[in-house]
Amino acid sequence: MVIALAGRRVDAPKADTARFPLANVPQVRKRLTDWFSRHDVHTLVCSAACGADLLALTAAEKFGVQRHVILPFPREQFRTVSVVDRGSEWGAPFDAILDEVEAQEKAIILGYALDNEAAYLETNHVILELAVSLGHQLDQPVSAVIVWDGASRGDDDITAAFQKEAQGRGLGVEEISTL
Repeated sequence: MVIALAGRRVDAPKADTARFPLANVPQVRKRLTDWFSRHDVHTLVCSAACGADLLALTAAEKFGVQRHVILPFPREQFRTVSVVDRGSEWGAPFDAILDEVEAQEKAIILGYALDNEAAYLETNHVILELAVSLGHQLDQPVSAVIVWDGASRGDDDITAAFQKEAQGRGLGVEEISTL
């Protein structure tokens, strides 16, 4: 099976609404590990932000799952705005994963400017496109996994947009809760 995955980053320290509290990281890590243990996943395609992405990439590694990472910005810019901005402890796992997937030529850097509002939506699109393409190449079914709180925060919710696009492509979508 090929999995396209997206989800919440851990909440900012003073977030008004809990979507993925830092205290829930161990619980979400276990849910992801359990999910991978129950499914025959060959390939995971996702980004590498702190929270859902990095936890899924780490869990996938434990099961020998091939990992592909899509970043909207050059690596160091992405690391600054989507990884260590929520805690420096996310930096080392990000660096290790990116080193490995880049060495395997399984990282795609889209090269958008930081101020491009469409960058994350386009990243979703590329994640889904690559997952579907790999599914065809490998003759594997393709599904989407959404790691989130289960509720859209509005029109600008990138995770909800991922879910909508995956459903629009006819992919099965499973949800893993961050709460």
